[in-house]
Amino acid sequence: MDDANKNNHRKKVSIITATYNSENFIEQTYNSLLQQTLTQWEWIITDDCSTDSTKNIIEQIKLKDNRVKVFYNSVNSGAAISRNKSLQYANGEFLAFIDSDDLWHESKLERQINFMGNNIDFSFTAFEIMNENLEPKNHYIDKKELRPLNYNDMLKKKATLGCSTVMIRRSTFPNLQMPLLRTGQDYATWLLILKTGTKAYLLPEVLTKYRIVSNSISRNKFKKALRQWQIYRRVEKINIFSSCYYFMHYAFKATFR
Repeated sequence: MDDANKNNHRKKVSIITATYNSENFIEQTYNSLLQQTLTQWEWIITDDCSTDSTKNIIEQIKLKDNRVKVFYNSVNSGAAISRNKSLQYANGEFLAFIDSDDLWHESKLERQINFMGNNIDFSFTAFEIMNENLEPKNHYIDKKELRPLNYNDMLKKKATLGCSTVMIRRSTFPNLQMPLLRTGQDYATWLLILKTGTKAYLLPEVLTKYRIVSNSISRNKFKKALRQWQIYRRVEKINIFSSCYYFMHYAFKATFR
């Protein structure tokens, strides 16, 4: 192993996950973490009052792996509050996010840290769309090379920037918290970061498998479009004319991505 790889193996990643009724998938997600070539990570899970066996599964995982930390919401509060609770306990050099039904390529963490080096604070990767049974749809997102994205680029949705692909240098954003939205909080977070002048760098390698779950609220196209409009107007406080301009870019990308 060369010196660069030795140094990367000493760098710790805090992996942030919100769970809710994830009994069918959460163990597969954990197994994809177990297979990572970079082993210096902690998995910080916050469960949002699951009513299935998710709690039992993550407690069993915690018992056999001391890198796993589990927290619970007292009332069902949504992914933003769940992720924010996990973020409060993170102490790694890097933050990464993985949804409770997604999977990573075995070298995802290591390759992304190599890519970021000492100069990139915010990166994301390409990902592959899968169905609930992990059958590929031969649909790849953010696979084409892009120049580093700024705030205006992200308002236009020049990249999808999937939550489970993102990695952030924690020292640059030590008090990172997601806006308290029921959906779309990840997109609003990327805008919050980019507004500081930081840019998002794409590693155009497919290192994440994004599972489409049929009953997921994020799959409702009308609700997604409404959420996008609300982020422009209520969160970013963009005037109606500029919001229409950015929304047209969003609609085009959503239709033809």
